Amino acid sequence: MSLDPPTYLFSLQNNIRQRPIPWPGAVRAGHITEGDLKKIQSVDKVRKEQRRQTVEGDLEGFRTLLLGGHGSQSVLESAGKRADIVQYILVLTGDLIEDIPALSSALLEHPEPYKPFLPLLSQSSNPEDPIPLLTSSVLANLVPNALTSKDNQSPKTEQALPKLYTYLSTLAQSSDSGLQDIAVQEYSALLRTKKSRELFWRQRKETVNPLIEILRSASGAGKDSDSTLWSGGASIRSATEAGLSGGVGLQLLYHVLLVFWQLSFEADMVGKPLEEIHEIIPLYVQLLRLSPKEKTTRLLLSTLYNLISANRATLLPAAMLARLPALLQNLSGRHLTDPDLLDDLKNLNDMIDEYTKTQTTFDEYAAEVQSGHLRWSPPHRNPTFWAENARKILENNQGEVPKKLAEIMGKSWENDKQVLAVACNDVACLVKEVPERRSQLEKLGLKSRVMALMAEGDQSVRWESLRAVGEWMRYSFEG
Repeated sequence: MSLDPPTYLFSLQNNIRQRPIPWPGAVRAGHITEGDLKKIQSVDKVRKEQRRQTVEGDLEGFRTLLLGGHGSQSVLESAGKRADIVQYILVLTGDLIEDIPALSSALLEHPEPYKPFLPLLSQSSNPEDPIPLLTSSVLANLVPNALTSKDNQSPKTEQALPKLYTYLSTLAQSSDSGLQDIAVQEYSALLRTKKSRELFWRQRKETVNPLIEILRSASGAGKDSDSTLWSGGASIRSATEAGLSGGVGLQLLYHVLLVFWQLSFEADMVGKPLEEIHEIIPLYVQLLRLSPKEKTTRLLLSTLYNLISANRATLLPAAMLARLPALLQNLSGRHLTDPDLLDDLKNLNDMIDEYTKTQTTFDEYAAEVQSGHLRWSPPHRNPTFWAENARKILENNQGEVPKKLAEIMGKSWENDKQVLAVACNDVACLVKEVPERRSQLEKLGLKSRVMALMAEGDQSVRWESLRAVGEWMRYSFEG
């Protein structure tokens, strides 16, 4: 999986390659040795083939130069006070690792392959500091080789990866899209194995959460706001060549989607939490509506398929509520050419068709409540539905639906008051149809909650809560 290097990093590296370094002065000051200088100059500004032959002819010497050994320090440590030399060596190291696989293998055979690099990641709190940026680039080339090697330095690599993830997360949280893109592309380079994905997920507050915020911005849903996702308010016309909502460029969006696609190979581990915490299904459905390119559509569909197929019981109901079936039908009518995209589209359609054949209206309603997010879907306003299903709702699985309803109503829903209005409507319908079970609802705190919501600022919530209290009072007086 090869991606073009981020523009900012590519420009920085080129600039450093062209800078003159006063090497003799560095030797006199003791920052590097004469031997170090000879090795550096033997591969400095020479053709790639000559450089390869030189390094492969002295792998032990170049490993010692970069990592230390036999009683000597790494050149990165000995020249630590000279930022220009450290930057140059980091760029040179990255070039050598990329062009000479034998050197990468030799470095990983060292007992401490990451020792000179890891301290440099935390050298500065400034996300634009060149040294941590260049260090992360070196490690993003070196660590994947360790992860995929048969004789990899597993314990050392597993200790290094969390530190690298932590540094990259600071870039992902930056407001600079160039720094965000560096983080995301390096994440992608690292997420090639099950172990690296597990470690990434273990640090999900640092790693996953900032990427979700980028996707939410691209979807048109602001931070902590769900209304756009559930209404499907934006349209494809709001996406342009330059970017989507929130100033998110298409390239950055593609790279973030690539990370989640890689993560979706651990769908058993990540699928349910991603939906519970981040509502990943409606978020991806909204992004699918907006996606103006086949390459982003392909990643969105493939990730949805991976997540849903591994978590059918929880994610298929969420997909139905987010109106994924209608969107898939719309996509099926477009002229799409990518074979992988078409396969995933067919597989998703087949999976949803199979699911819908077995679903009743009660199942759809229960799934919506269990999703934790209510909207004015057809059952809520349908008197026949409540007449036929109210008792079942209260009794099914020891009353798990009203318990979930109470949990939903316990939140403030500052950015989507419609949820509270729908919930109050449902409470009113339950009381109306099964008045003898009012005590069950009262024990869950639903009566006191709807009474409190009569003072809510939102007019629709006030109206629905008043109606619910009215049903309670009517049966209280009649009783």
